Amino acid sequence: MTRFYPSLVLASIPFIFALACASNPSGSSGAAGAGGTGGAGGTGGEEPGELVVGGDRPVTVHVPPGLDPAKPSPLVILLHGYGASGFVQELLFQLKPEADKHGFLYAHPDGTVDASSKRFWNATDACCDFGGVGVDDVAYLSGLVTEIGEHYKVDPKRVYFLGHSNGGYMSHRMACDRSDLIAGIASLAGATWSDPAKCPAEKPVAVLQIHGTADDTVLYDGEAIMGVTYPGAVATTESWAQKNGCALTPTAGEALDLDATIEGAETSVSKYTTDCKAGGAAELWTIDGGTHVPGLGPNFAPKVVEWLLAHPKP
Repeated sequence: MTRFYPSLVLASIPFIFALACASNPSGSSGAAGAGGTGGAGGTGGEEPGELVVGGDRPVTVHVPPGLDPAKPSPLVILLHGYGASGFVQELLFQLKPEADKHGFLYAHPDGTVDASSKRFWNATDACCDFGGVGVDDVAYLSGLVTEIGEHYKVDPKRVYFLGHSNGGYMSHRMACDRSDLIAGIASLAGATWSDPAKCPAEKPVAVLQIHGTADDTVLYDGEAIMGVTYPGAVATTESWAQKNGCALTPTAGEALDLDATIEGAETSVSKYTTDCKAGGAAELWTIDGGTHVPGLGPNFAPKVVEWLLAHPKP
């Protein structure tokens, strides 16, 4: 059975967009106009400690207070779901306080807009360039890392991507195509390629897959979007475990409480860490009863950031 959900992610959650409009009445994503480079190390920035990069696809980089420009810093890039925006995704994930706490550079860029007026990332064949535009988001996102590094010292061993749904797919795509650049990714309700041959990762990448068992948009066990299959959460994690040289017998970690709408520690943890290559790891967090847009509680962002920062490149 093939399912297609035009509102593949956050666009189907009215209260999030209501919150976005209330917080940002102009409807903008918070980025300045194209061509500006602001904040410390740049010119024309709107706020102290902010930097605008990305040319005609501008994104504002959050620079945490007290960042030492002479010291290499981690970089975390958050990718939104189909039809959403970086601004809205940050409202849901709440990573900015973690950037300030841990001292990492942080950006949440926007994808391009398709014929249905939905922002998207051209990630895998399953998601989400439904119009066949062929935009090279790998090049765009790689360029952001390079450009941010021209203003601040980005630690080459600690570059991370994470995303939700389409943004999760795109995080996997970045790990596949730029394993030389990326230390680790985290994907909530995304997936990698069904065909492992389409993921040419040559270097180990630490991968955290997070998925709810009650997700009826991107199914936990995998299915298809517009006739194109995508692997389930376990298959996605095992695919990365194999690429990283890890044994396919996971060990159980301590259960986590990530979803505030579900009582108790609802998230089980499966770790593929035995015999992995240096810098390689694969881990699956299964939210028992979690939907496509879980009711993320206060533990989510700290736990995900903690996991990513614990997995630098060797």
